[in-house]
Amino acid sequence: MRLIPVLDLKDGVVVHAQRGQRDNYQPIHSPLCPSADVYDVIDAFLQLADFKIIYIADLNAVIQQGDNQALIYAVLQHYPSITFWLDAGYQSPDLAFAEVSNYRPVLGSECCTASQLAATKNALLSLDFSSDNQPLGELCLFADSQLWSEQVIIMTLARVGSDAGVDSEKLRYYQQTYPQTNFIAAGGVRHIADLQQLKTIGIKSVLVASALHTKAISKADIVNL
Repeated sequence: MRLIPVLDLKDGVVVHAQRGQRDNYQPIHSPLCPSADVYDVIDAFLQLADFKIIYIADLNAVIQQGDNQALIYAVLQHYPSITFWLDAGYQSPDLAFAEVSNYRPVLGSECCTASQLAATKNALLSLDFSSDNQPLGELCLFADSQLWSEQVIIMTLARVGSDAGVDSEKLRYYQQTYPQTNFIAAGGVRHIADLQQLKTIGIKSVLVASALHTKAISKADIVNL
């Protein structure tokens, strides 16, 4: 099982994402890290494990209220050995990003079209589901596996930061229907038991934030995984 820590950036700081209600997100303050500074949070994650991939959501870009590109570019330079998966809606990174190679664009179905996905080099698709569990975006993105990257994120926004558990039914459906695809779970992980449940379904990678911040998943848990 591969854990991928998540950073949600809004207005230059890391915020606590909950149920996709982005207008209400507040700066993070947790047992893991009392600071909302992006460098402090990343360093706190790295105290838990030598993570090779970290996911960043630029929420300002996603909701089309500015962006955090300058800060993200500085982060990419500061941590060259980490690959950052970057969700910035469908806003193309600034040309300065051409100078760094340690990131991969994430295109959420909420923001992109099939043609944009096909035109974006090395893009990772996220199939996004709304707070009432409806597919967000063009339906062909959900139904036509020929459009997909080799890995696909299943993002259930209603479960993010909710303490409601993972959407095992949806994840099981996709894993069984499209066994050739490596699905990545996103939303709802509370503790080690949720990770074990995902393993039984066949999920090998998961995005996680809240359970790391609360220390419900510990350094020892990660080592055992």
